[in-house]
Amino acid sequence: MKKREGFSSRIGFILISAGCAIGLGNVWRFPFVTGMYGGASFVLAYLIFLLLLGLPIMVAELAVGRASQRSSARSFDVLEPQGTHWHWFKYFSFAGNLILMMFYTTISGWMLYYLYKMAIGGFVGLDAKGIEAVFGNLLQDPVTMGVNMVIIVLMCFGICYLGLEKGVERITKNMMVMLLLLMLVLAVNSVMLPNSSAGLKYYLSPDFNKILEHGIQEFIFAAMGQAFFTLSIGMGGIAIFGSYIGKEKRLTGEAMWIIALDTFVAIISGLIIFPACFSFGITPGGGPGLLFITLPNVFNAMSGGRLWGTLFFLFMLFAAMSTVIAVFEIIICWLCDLKGWERRQVIRWLIPTIIILSLPCTLGFNLWSDLQPMGKGTCVLDLEDFLVSNNVLPLGSLVYLAFCTKRYGWGWNNFIREADTGSGIPFPKALRFYVTYILPLIVLVIFANGYWALFSK
Repeated sequence: MKKREGFSSRIGFILISAGCAIGLGNVWRFPFVTGMYGGASFVLAYLIFLLLLGLPIMVAELAVGRASQRSSARSFDVLEPQGTHWHWFKYFSFAGNLILMMFYTTISGWMLYYLYKMAIGGFVGLDAKGIEAVFGNLLQDPVTMGVNMVIIVLMCFGICYLGLEKGVERITKNMMVMLLLLMLVLAVNSVMLPNSSAGLKYYLSPDFNKILEHGIQEFIFAAMGQAFFTLSIGMGGIAIFGSYIGKEKRLTGEAMWIIALDTFVAIISGLIIFPACFSFGITPGGGPGLLFITLPNVFNAMSGGRLWGTLFFLFMLFAAMSTVIAVFEIIICWLCDLKGWERRQVIRWLIPTIIILSLPCTLGFNLWSDLQPMGKGTCVLDLEDFLVSNNVLPLGSLVYLAFCTKRYGWGWNNFIREADTGSGIPFPKALRFYVTYILPLIVLVIFANGYWALFSK
C-alpha cells in the first residue's frame, strides 16, 4: 500500500486545522454578538463553552482520523466493530463539505472583489448610500460574482494541485502567518484612532444589563451556539487533518492550540472593527452588511483608509481562502480514499463540478431571486447555510461522540488510548460521563434550537 502523505511539521498541522476552523463567521458574527450580549461577560461564557463543547468533540474527531489514518471516507470502516454501520456516515460528511463549498466559494469571491475595489480606490468619494449601492450592484451582477467565484475555485484547487506538503501546507502556513500579522497591524491601528476607547468599552467591558435585557436563556444559547459553530467540527475535516499527523503529541493539547488560534482571530476581529466604527460614529451591525457596507464607510472616513481597507480585505481573503483550501483538501482526500483515484485526476474532475454546484448560490441573488426556499426574503445561500450549520455540524458531532464513547462503536477505551498517545496534556478521564451522556444532550438541544428559531420567526 502506498504510504500516506503527511504534514512536514506540527505547526503546519495546527495552522491548517485552525485555517479550516477560522472562517468569515469569526469576523462578521463574533464581534457583533459579543457587543450585543454584554461584551466581556459574553466572551467569558463563550470561552467556557468552547472548552466544554468544542474541545471534547474536536479531540474525538482528531482521534478517529489519527487512529484510522484515513479520511471520513474510510475511517469508520477501519475502526468500527464488525457488523455495524458507522461507515454510512461517510456520505453525510461528504455532502456537508460539498454543500459548504456551494456557497462559501461565492462569499469568498465577494472578498476578492472588495480587495480589488478597495485597492483601486473604488470607494473614494462615495457617500454612505453610494457604498451601500456597490454591494447591492454586486449582488445583482451574476457575471462579476460568477467570475470572482471561478477565480477562487481555480486559485484554491491550484494550491491543492501542488500536493499536501508543497501546496496546501506550505502556502496555507504562509497565508495564516500573514493573516495573523495583518490582524495585529489592523488592531493596533484601530485602537490608536481618536475616540476608540468608546468602541473598546462597548466590546470588552462587562455589561450585565445587556444580559438581563436579552434574558439569561438567550444569552446562554448565543454563547453556546457561537462556541459550537465556530470550529467546523462534525463534518470530518478535523479528522482528515488528524489522519496526516504522527503519534508524538497527545491530541488534547493539539486541539487546544487550534481552538486558541480560532478564538484569537475572533477576538482580534472585534478590536479591529469596534474602535474604528465608534471612532467615526458609525453604528456596527452584523452579518454581511458589517463587512461590505459598514467597514468601507469607516475606511472612507479614515486617514489612509484606502491602504487600511486594502489590508483588511486582504486579511479577509486569506481567512476565506484558508477555509476553502482546507475543505477542498477534505473533499479531495475523501474521493482518493474511497475510490483510490489519483489526487490530480480528482482535482481536474472537481474543478468544473464545484463551479457548477456554486452557481445556484451566485444566481440566487439575481436571476433566481424569486426562489426563496426558506420563506420571504431568503435566498439559496440561506438554505445551504442552514443545512450545514444547523444540521451537518450538530448531527455529525453526535456521530463522533457516540462512536468514541459507546461500546457498540469504537468505544471509550480505544478513544482514550489514541487521544493520550504521545506527550502533552491528557484528556480528562473524569469527563467520561459528561462526554458520553450530557454533551450529546447539549448538542441535541442546539440542533433543536436551530429549528425552533426557524419556525418561530
